[in-house]
This record gives sequence, C-alpha cells and structure tokens, in this order.
Amino acid sequence: MAYGNPADQVVDDAAVKAFVQGYGDRATRLAPVAIVIAAYNEEGAIGPVIEELPGEVCGLATVTIVVADGCADGTVAEARAAGALVCDVPVNRGQGAALRLGYRLAREGGADYIVTTDADGQYNPAEIQRVLAPVVAGEADFVTGSRRLGSQETKDMIRRTGVRFFAGTISMLTGQKISDTTFGLRAMRAEVTGTVLLEQPQYQASELLIGVITHGYKVAEVPATIHRRRVGESKKGQNPLYKLHIPGVNNFFYGVRFARVAYGTWWRERQRSGSAGPVLSVSEAERIGPVASTTRANGSGPGSVETSASSAASGPALPADPAKRT
Repeated sequence: MAYGNPADQVVDDAAVKAFVQGYGDRATRLAPVAIVIAAYNEEGAIGPVIEELPGEVCGLATVTIVVADGCADGTVAEARAAGALVCDVPVNRGQGAALRLGYRLAREGGADYIVTTDADGQYNPAEIQRVLAPVVAGEADFVTGSRRLGSQETKDMIRRTGVRFFAGTISMLTGQKISDTTFGLRAMRAEVTGTVLLEQPQYQASELLIGVITHGYKVAEVPATIHRRRVGESKKGQNPLYKLHIPGVNNFFYGVRFARVAYGTWWRERQRSGSAGPVLSVSEAERIGPVASTTRANGSGPGSVETSASSAASGPALPADPAKRT
C-alpha cells in the first residue's frame, strides 16, 4: 500500500502494531467479511450501530473493526463493549485517514471482503446483504448504495442538489454513470483498497470511487436507504462558522472541499493513465444477475467496468484540509 504522506504511514504503522498486539490472533485471522467503521466522538451512537450489525452476510461470518479517530469521549469503550475490534488512534486526522487505516487492518488481517458503514446510524444494517451480494457473486469488485435509487429522509434541498450535481460531474469525468458518489454504505473486494492510492484525510468517498473506476474495476450501485442522524451532530462541513448553524453555509464548505478532492483525484488519475478525456467509456446497458440495470465492458477485474443504475429496489425501502473531523 502506497502512502503519499510519510507521516501518515508512521501513524498507521504504529496503530497497526498496537492493534495486532492488543488482539493477537483475532486481528490476524479475521472473518471473511470485515465491516469497517470510522468514528470520531460518537459516544451514544456507536454502540447501537455495532449491536445491530449482522454476524453473517451472504453466508459469510463478519467482524466489525472500528477506527477511533482521536476520540475525546467514550467512543472507544462503547465500541469495545458492543463487541467491535477497536483501533484507537491518538490523533484526529479525518474520516478518509481512518477508513484507509481500517482497510489496511482488514486486508492484512485476512478478510476477503470489506463493507463500510457510518458510526451515526444513518445506514440500514439489513441492507448490507444487498450491497455485498454482487461482490461475493463475482458480478462486481466494488458496490455502493445509492439514495437516489433507494430512499432518503432528508428534506435539505441544497444537499439533494449537491448529490445530483456531483453524481453528474463524476459521471462526466469518468465516463461512467454514477447516481450517488457520497453514499457511505459500500462493499468491495479487500484487495481493491490496496491498489487505489488513498491520500485524502477527509472527503475520501470520491477519491476511492474515482480511483476504483479509473483502475478498471467493475463498479455497481444498488438501491439503499439513508436516515436522519438521531444522536449527536454531523461532522461534515466543519468551518469557522460551523457552530452558528447558518443555513447553507456548512453545505457550501462541504461542497467546495468535496469538489476540490473530486477534481484533484480525477486529474491525478488522468495523469497516471495518460488519458485526455473521460478515463473509461461506457457501452450499452445489459442485465446481469441481481443487479437490475448494468453497463459493462467484457471481462472481469481491472480492465473491465460494470455499473448498476437500478431504478427499483429489491423489495420495500428498509427502515490536508483544515476540517479533520470524522
């Protein structure tokens, strides 16, 4: 795994060493499916989230890994009490850095698949099966849920507009249709995370997605649900005016930073691949397995791409940046 910043590797190496020393064989002989959660000061939320996670998905045992990103509250103790393996990092670096470390712990611990979800309870654990199934079946290397194909509780029109805008922008840049670029419930083959360069401490969702697409992995979307946060407050869009809760200001800062990461990653990957336009072209849609509508180039793994843009859920909807917050 390549690190763009040597300081990040120092922190991660120390965290991995402490994690293995603390858990022994439990850390080096993980279950086939690792559910990775990045958490920053989520006391009161993280425990119920972990307790509701399934012990088995797609016939495979799961293990939960929580990366506590410089938490100053009871997150670590609460996560451990709920049954998770906890990697307690002493410094707050951001969600992207925490997830990158979680991916490494999962890969090096022997997990075959990685699922990510958030610590705040906004995603439905019953939908993990739907997100992971295409990966286990070999129909995709990376699957993301989509609120636009599923459902969402938010009435925030600025955020809804932002989701559409960035989906359209990244679809245009990569040449692959994506309906939701920021959804946190995702599943992937573990080795994918070791191939893609991940250097963003925050707003890593777009970096990972663009990196996966440009490396030629098969990507799919499935309908999923996002709920309102019920405990605590969002860490997104942190800025000097954050605590004033001025309508639209936090969303504006979030959008600007997200755009910077998205465009920066696309340019970096374009330079790497030597492409002068969209990194990949997309062929006609065809149906493949349980993923309703799929765009696919023939082949499997790097060098071929598969995108699902299903318009119907498989059943009813189920209930370097100054902002270094997870």
